[in-house]
Amino acid sequence: MEHRTIGALEVSAEGLGCMGMSEFYGTSNEAEAVATIHRALELGIDFLDTADMYGPFTNEELVGRAIAGRRDEVVLATKFGNERSPDGGFLGVNGRPDYVRSACDASLARLGVDTIDLYYQHRVDPNTPIEETWGAMAELVAEGKVRYCGISEAAPETIRRAHATHPVTAVQTEYSLWTRDPEDNGVLEVARELGIGFVAYSPIGRGFLSGQIRSLDDLDENDFRRRNPRFLGENFTANLALVDRVREIADEKGVTASQLALAWVLHQDRHFVPIPGTKRVAFLEENAAAVDIELSREDMARLDEAAPAGVTAGDRYPDMSTVHR
Repeated sequence: MEHRTIGALEVSAEGLGCMGMSEFYGTSNEAEAVATIHRALELGIDFLDTADMYGPFTNEELVGRAIAGRRDEVVLATKFGNERSPDGGFLGVNGRPDYVRSACDASLARLGVDTIDLYYQHRVDPNTPIEETWGAMAELVAEGKVRYCGISEAAPETIRRAHATHPVTAVQTEYSLWTRDPEDNGVLEVARELGIGFVAYSPIGRGFLSGQIRSLDDLDENDFRRRNPRFLGENFTANLALVDRVREIADEKGVTASQLALAWVLHQDRHFVPIPGTKRVAFLEENAAAVDIELSREDMARLDEAAPAGVTAGDRYPDMSTVHR
């Protein structure tokens, strides 16, 4: 597995999103999830992504158990800011300095580690100045609890203000052939200008770009995508047409649609790292093979034509109020 740099941090060119191992994407199987993490490490995928809100809390514990005794093989990323109660309730976005410190300590304990390699502010708290949140994050770095800091779903000016307080190593935002917002809203531009790495979550469009989801019946009853606007009604039908165009190109190249979607992100920039999420070894191995796919300028042009910016029907979330603040 090749490696890339995001800010001052070196990571595998493809990471592993662990969220779905515990929540949001249907049923969970810890044994298979742990096996998937172990296989990722065998393949050279060392960049693991989790967050305190996943589960809630249980995903960090799962990742911690999976990497026990193998800490030096892992670049570990987790997040704070989406505050949840133990029963799973959503309490809102919290960026207050005291919460930043307590959330970090709790994550360290659940993960069973002394240091978090990349600590993200998961969402921006509109009621707390970004300078206060990032001042607390800088203190965590000074104390050795965190190595590098990142921010997720932030607006360009917020990224600039955070970076002026303490260096931003990575910006994480949804980015794929069906979510090209960062190209137009200034996020990619400011990241490149400031030398910040870019981490793309949901690079396979929450699984939609795989071409394997043909109706809501393909999703578990408790899968959150059943409430996602892009998976509902006329939006679903319109987006299937996009997926079929991408799959046609994939078939011609002898790769899967998922692999093609990942290769497209990988070809955007040497400092872009996609973190496809999966809880199954077979899908992990399929995704990992995408790093070896070569796309020509003609291929990229065809994909741009098949999935131009803004073509996807529906919002990314039922409530978009917490993104790009």
